[in-house]
Amino acid sequence: MVSQVYSDYSSFAANVTSFGDVYQQFNAVPTLNFVEKLWGSYYYYMNNDLFATGLLFFLVHEVFYFGRCLPWYVIDKIPYFQKYKIQPDKMPSDKEQWECLKSVLTSHFLVEAFPIWFFHPFCQKIGITFDVPFPKITTMLWQWALFFVLEDAWHYWFHRGLHHGPFYKYIHKQHHRYAAPFGLAAEYAHPVEVMLLGLGTVGIPVVFCMFTKNLHLFTVCIWIILRLFQAVDAHSGYEFPWSLHHFLPFWAGADHHDEHHHYFIGSYASSFRWWDAVLKTEAGPGPKAKREQVMKAKAERKQKKHQ
Repeated sequence: MVSQVYSDYSSFAANVTSFGDVYQQFNAVPTLNFVEKLWGSYYYYMNNDLFATGLLFFLVHEVFYFGRCLPWYVIDKIPYFQKYKIQPDKMPSDKEQWECLKSVLTSHFLVEAFPIWFFHPFCQKIGITFDVPFPKITTMLWQWALFFVLEDAWHYWFHRGLHHGPFYKYIHKQHHRYAAPFGLAAEYAHPVEVMLLGLGTVGIPVVFCMFTKNLHLFTVCIWIILRLFQAVDAHSGYEFPWSLHHFLPFWAGADHHDEHHHYFIGSYASSFRWWDAVLKTEAGPGPKAKREQVMKAKAERKQKKHQ
């Protein structure tokens, strides 16, 4: 059965055997851009949409997660960058990195790999499309922005919940093994936590599509890459003058999440600062001092009213 990635194969040659031959067929379609041609060629060449989607998403996750972790590992080895390290007295050792890597790989292959292979038929059932051409870039941009906002809310509340009683002791404590996080530790977590917080990344687009019937698999693919980059960077342990939150004050960044690992409570959100700011759950001595000042000022005003 020919892939459903494209609607009209009438102009395609019948004897294409290599990926290069397939790409030449799609390259002749003037309405497709370069990325759409690659996407269409991949699905047509694989000739099994279920397998193609499963392999694509597994490789995207592995390549972009570890690809984003690698620069932070290299930076840890360069003395020049130590002045930007948030906790400079706690540099991760190669042994810690290796132990973390083994745990993360085990999680990827035993927890995350299995459901990925059933993602394509599920997408078809709820209406996530995968054909070319892609949606307009403006459509994808506002959907990515919405996913970031919704995932941040999901992450805040469930992450905060994981810090209570047995949830912390038996589940979330594993992720807090490293008081000074590093990029690779972004997905170092208990399987239950991986599934629970990961559901915010995958489940939100799914629910969105169930209501709107307006979502493309390429949009989901890029969203996952963006989310991976955010998670790894938040665990990097480095604060630079050019860090994103200096230009977008509401962006969380590494300094926000490093405080969470350092003090074990507070700063629960993933991408933004507003939940912690509004609900007074920012971590660290600075926010604590500000909260105490506010409480003191309120108490003084209250006392004056009763005098």
